[in-house]
Amino acid sequence: MNKLPITLTVNGRDYRLEVEANERLLDTLRQQLRLTGTKEGCSVGECGACSVILNGDLVNSCMVLSAQCDGAQVETVEGLGTADKLHPLQQAFIEHNAVQCGFCTPGMLMAAKALLAKNPDPSEEDIRQGLSGVLCRCTGYQQIVDAVKAAAKEGK
Repeated sequence: MNKLPITLTVNGRDYRLEVEANERLLDTLRQQLRLTGTKEGCSVGECGACSVILNGDLVNSCMVLSAQCDGAQVETVEGLGTADKLHPLQQAFIEHNAVQCGFCTPGMLMAAKALLAKNPDPSEEDIRQGLSGVLCRCTGYQQIVDAVKAAAKEGK
């Protein structure tokens, strides 16, 4: 199969890549760019573990073809903060014990970032709705909601 040339900006960095016609954005991020924070869970768009922000909108990267992303802006969890300077959402997740096994955490962080970008002062219901596309089997969600609420309160 012939590869297709694409350009995309991931976490502020420009890339020129060649992708298969049926290659998912999830695979391009993990395999070609080695950005493994984005997790593969269900592979059918149900769990949200692979959530990224694509041109300002939260998407399941397992459901998007890389070829569709030519010229796009992508934000992954690796673009949030660094080990030396965590993003305020990452810090709030730590402070509110919103991380247990950690598998859903990248998707939750990206969902929270997308929510706060569109609604900087969300109600608890808004937060729950904004996070509803990412499944967590460990926390019971309350700590995650509290963390997003705290980050919003700080204007992050």
